[in-house]
Order: sequence, then structure tokens, then C-alpha cells
Amino acid sequence: MTNDVKIGQVATSAAPKSSKRKKIASLDRRKARAGWIFVLPFLIGFIVVYLPILFQSIQISFSQYTTEMVGGERVQVSSFVGFENYKQVILNYKQDGQIFTQVLLSGLGRLAFELPAILLFSLFMAVMLNQKMAGRALFRSIFFMPVIISTGVIELAMSNTAVTTMGADASVDAESGGVATEEDTANQIVQMADLQWLFANMSVGQGLVEYVLQLVNEIFTIVNRSGVQMLIFLAALQSVSPAIYESCKIDGATGWETFWKITFPMISPMILVNAIYTVIDSFTRETNPVMKYIAGAFSVSEAGVQLGKSYSTAMAWIYFLIVALIIALIAGVMSAFVFYGRKND
Repeated sequence: MTNDVKIGQVATSAAPKSSKRKKIASLDRRKARAGWIFVLPFLIGFIVVYLPILFQSIQISFSQYTTEMVGGERVQVSSFVGFENYKQVILNYKQDGQIFTQVLLSGLGRLAFELPAILLFSLFMAVMLNQKMAGRALFRSIFFMPVIISTGVIELAMSNTAVTTMGADASVDAESGGVATEEDTANQIVQMADLQWLFANMSVGQGLVEYVLQLVNEIFTIVNRSGVQMLIFLAALQSVSPAIYESCKIDGATGWETFWKITFPMISPMILVNAIYTVIDSFTRETNPVMKYIAGAFSVSEAGVQLGKSYSTAMAWIYFLIVALIIALIAGVMSAFVFYGRKND
């Protein structure tokens, strides 16, 4: 009789747990279905519109096109050449005196410089703008305003205006025997701040000095490129529960300790997101030198052979694979340090 009671108690206690797990599983399935329904328009558009274009692009990169007269009309004839376009692009291609591989390596070096600068600046500004102060919404709008200004057509217009202005300044300075460039103007700012003297007295490495000086010279670009990242960091900071900070304050933790042991781990997933976003944004901008180089190579032709069409497509695929490799490398390295809060089962 006693054993029957115990068995009944075990059965009744196990039943709610199994039913709870079923409810959780069914809720997860409903969320998964809702997620697929949400991305279904994109998947349909990708399969119907973009996927055929991608296959056609791959075909063009492995072919060469010649113009021939057929029946009194000019007709493009394609011939499969394998990896010949890729070899020519990597080894021999030159446009306006610039080699493709050199332009590509210069773009990678630019990214290596901009990525940590943008992430650090946007995180710093997000932490500052997350503090309680008067006019906080106004300051957030001011720092996000460059993102709206420097996008699309406005960005191209500003770039063309900057080139025109530089040309005018150069013609004016040529009369006095010198040519002024954007770098000269930035160097004047650096000299006015006398940062070189400051770092010399601090006895830091020359590499760090050059990096900081370059940051100062590129401060306008860094601010313009940090708006979206700043908003993402702000959202991550505001998602941290205030109760955690209160418990840290009660335990006597300093602000420095709270940031590195609570805030930084909690927003680390958004650091990975911003890093990937910055890489993609940097490499796909219309003002990117590599993008301009690839677009400029499209119309090149020699002796009736439209090499530019095949070469520019091969460059674009090389560029895409390098960007994908960099994103995978960043995601792989940073994922080891990302903290994901998990609820107990």
C-alpha cells in the first residue's frame, strides 16, 4: 500500500514537468514558425531575383566576350576561359596606373585602421550618452545626424564637393608655390594641438603615436561612420537590468569594476554585431576605393574583346570572398569572448 502511494506521488510530480516542457517546446516551435514567416519575403526575393543574377555573375567571371558581326549586326559571343580572368586580375591587371592587388591591400589596411577606432569611439559615446543628463535626446540626435547626411546621394555630392574644393585650394596655393591637400590641412590641426610633443614627453611607442595622429586626422570620417554603431550600443546598454547595477553598488564595486565585469560582458554580443556591420559598411560604400576601381574596370575593352566586363566581375567575386573571409574570421575570434546570458531550465 505504501509503495503504491509513493509511485502515485512520483507520477503526479513528474506529470507537471513533462507538460511544462511540452508547452516550452510548442512555444519555441511557434516562435520558429513566426520567424520563418517573417523572413519568407526576403527568401522568395533572393531565390527569384538575386540567385539567377549570382549564377550569371559567376558565369561572366569565367568567360570572355567578343563582339562579332553576324548577319550585319553586332553580337556578343562568350567563350569559357576558366580561371584565366582571375589570374590576369591578380597578377597583371592595372588601371590608371594602379594595380588591383595594391588597391585591395590598401583597402584592407584602411579597414584595419578604422574598425577598432569606430568601435571604440561609438562605445565611448554610447556610454556617455547613456548617462542621466539634461538634453540627452538632443545630443543623441546630434551624433546620429552625420549618418543621415553622409548616405547615398548626399554622400556622393559631399565627396564631389570635397574634390572640387581641394582642386580649387590647390590652384590657389599653386600661385604661392605650393599645393595644399586634405592631409596638409589635417596635419596643421595636429600641429596646432601639438600632439607629437605630448606623446614624445610620455615616452610611448612610435607606432602608437602615428596611430593616434592618424585618428586625429580622420576624426571627421570616424564620427560620420559611428552613428549606427552608437545606437546599437545604446540599445544594448539600456537592456541591462538596473537591479544588477544596484547590487554591484551595494557590494561596493567601483564604476571601473562594474563596467568591465558587468557592462562589457553584457554588451559583448553587440560588439560582434557592430564589428561585422562596420566591415560590411566599409567595404560596400560607393565611395570605397576598391568599389570605384571595380566599377571603373567594367567598360574596358581591347581589340573587340570586352575584357572589362569579365575582369570587373572577377574582381567583384575576389572582393566578395575576401570580405566573407574577414567576417568569418572576426566572428570566429570574437565569438570565443562573447557572453550570452542563458536562462536556467
